[in-house]
Amino acid sequence: MEIRNLVVEQLVPRPRDEVFAFFDRPENLVRITPRWLDFRILTPQPLTMKEGAVIDYLIRLGPLPTRWRSIISVYDPPHRFVDEQLMGPYSFWHHSHEFAQTSGGTLIRDHVRYLLPFGILGDVAHALIVKRQLEGIFAHRRQVIDRMFGPTIEEERP
Repeated sequence: MEIRNLVVEQLVPRPRDEVFAFFDRPENLVRITPRWLDFRILTPQPLTMKEGAVIDYLIRLGPLPTRWRSIISVYDPPHRFVDEQLMGPYSFWHHSHEFAQTSGGTLIRDHVRYLLPFGILGDVAHALIVKRQLEGIFAHRRQVIDRMFGPTIEEERP
């Protein structure tokens, strides 16, 4: 069993305050999550993002509806926030969302650290299913963000 890392970056041609404001609203998760996850927020809305906020979701993993509870453990607008799973399908889930203003717009950087349950069976599930699912979720999200904020741009970074 090992903690795995997924790092995804996307540069959008919009100011950081505008981009952060979108991610600052938990209900927008529904807009950027693939439909096949059947993602639903269970916590009564409106939700306010802040350190210590707890949010309950329901997602569908294959045929199974799965409850997920996360806490916002770090909240530093408009620079970053971190959500951590309190209850859900992973043994460990730590998702850092960072927003950096650049000359070309805003660099969105997601760093997900996660661990699957069930030891060797979790490793097999990761190789066969989970890794591809996570990559698909972030690929879908990239497409939605491109449509909303303008296409991803390339910029040289030091």
